[in-house]
Formats: sequence, C-alpha cells, structure tokens
Amino acid sequence: MKPEDFDFVAKTVKERSGLVLTKDKAYLLESRLMPLARKRGLNGLEDVVEKLRKKDESLIREVVEAMTTNESFFFRDQKPFEQFENVVLPHLLKARANKKHIRIWCAAASSGQEPYSLGIILKENQSKVQGWKIDIIGTDLSEEIIQKAKAGTYSQFEVQRGLPSKYLVKYFKKKDEMWQIDPSIRGMVEFRVHNLLENVSQLGTFDVVFCRNVLIYFDQDTKAQVLERIAKQMPSDGFLYLGGAETVLGVSDKFKPIPGHRGIYGLAQAPTSAKEI
Repeated sequence: MKPEDFDFVAKTVKERSGLVLTKDKAYLLESRLMPLARKRGLNGLEDVVEKLRKKDESLIREVVEAMTTNESFFFRDQKPFEQFENVVLPHLLKARANKKHIRIWCAAASSGQEPYSLGIILKENQSKVQGWKIDIIGTDLSEEIIQKAKAGTYSQFEVQRGLPSKYLVKYFKKKDEMWQIDPSIRGMVEFRVHNLLENVSQLGTFDVVFCRNVLIYFDQDTKAQVLERIAKQMPSDGFLYLGGAETVLGVSDKFKPIPGHRGIYGLAQAPTSAKEI
C-alpha cells in the first residue's frame, strides 16, 4: 500500500472510531482489508482506497468495523470479575438498597463475552439480587459483532478461553459445532450499536462501567474525551473498570484510582466516604 493511501485510510479510521493506526500496523490494515476487497469484487487495496476517497459510506463503515473488531473472551484476566463479585456488587447492594436498581455498561463489548460473564456472576448470586432490577448494556460500533453478541453462540475455541468448565456445563448448550449461552443469561443483557466518540447520554447513567482494553487504541486527546463522557453518566459513587495496561493518570482528572483495588476507578470529585469499599 502506498504511504499516502495508508495515511488516508488511517485518518478515516481515526475520525470515525478514534483508533490510531501507526505505520507499523500497515500489515494489519492490509490483512483486514484484503478480504473486504474480495467480498466487494474489487481488484485490491487501491480500489478500496479509491472508493473511500469517493465517500462510499457503506464501505467506510465496513473498513472501520474491520479495523476495530477486537477479540474478547470470557472472564478476561479473571481479577476484575472477582472484584466485581466480592467488592463492587456487595457495595452496590448496600448503597442501592432503597431503589434496588443497578445499571452496568460494557463499552466496546465486542462479541459479548464480558457482559455475559457478568450475567453469569449475577446468576450465581441470584439469592442476593432477588427482587433487584439489574441492567447490563453491551455496546460496540460494529453492527456485525453486535449481532454475534446477541446470538450468544460461540465456538469450542471461544468457550475454552477463560470460561470455567463448570459454567460451560451449567449455562451453555451444544448447538451443532457451536455452544449457545442459556436464554436466561442472554436475556440479562441488552446489546446496542454505539460509537465511543459519540454522545453517550441516550444510554442513561451507570453505576458500573467496563471500558477495558479500549483506551490503548486511542491518542491522549481521544482518551480524555471518552473518559469525560463516561464521567458525566456516572453517579458520585460509580465504578469504572479499565484494562491492566490502562490508566487515567496523566490522561484525565475526572477519575482517581480506588486504593487497594487495581484497575478500578472512581470519580475524582466523589466524597471519600463514598469510596470506602
């Protein structure tokens, strides 16, 4: 791919998704776009770029989705889910005892493993949340990946990555060569198409936001903007989860780390007492 073509595609992808493609990712761009070119009956990457320059909106959307579709797996890194079950959930059950309503947002939910992992945890704690309304919203900018998430159907390889065997037996059924998660878990999650670069207010407020392994793909300004949008949708004692390689330090003054709980952040302006967990 010509350098000027790479720059144009990288600029388009950043404007539409926030994803930063550096020159060393040229191989990734080519490997993701060649199948798209074949599907469209185009001769190669030059034809793809030519159509992009002519503002072919459907192709732009497909290119952005191809570049931003990231892998996911059940109970990724394990620790955040243990923290949710043993620290965050007990705190919220106490703090929200009057209204009995908790809202959770999994941003960039990909094919659904993260929100379904939370659904499994809540199912395992059913006696504690009996009578509660708990909303789990999973979003991603890719319509295709959202449809996969809604189906809740995974390959043998996908269910073997992070999912304890006891949960596979308990909450999945074999469907041909695939595994489908139980309707009782699927029904706990609502999936929507949403771009993190856009206004999030229509999604409502959230007590817990999982935005893990997303910010690493953005530049500093975009990270700060995304965090500011998230902060506006959280109550003073809300919880933000970031990935292990991510931090708010030096990026945003809207959040601060919660002492003793690596990877979880609270609003910087929250009263100290609200974070005694």
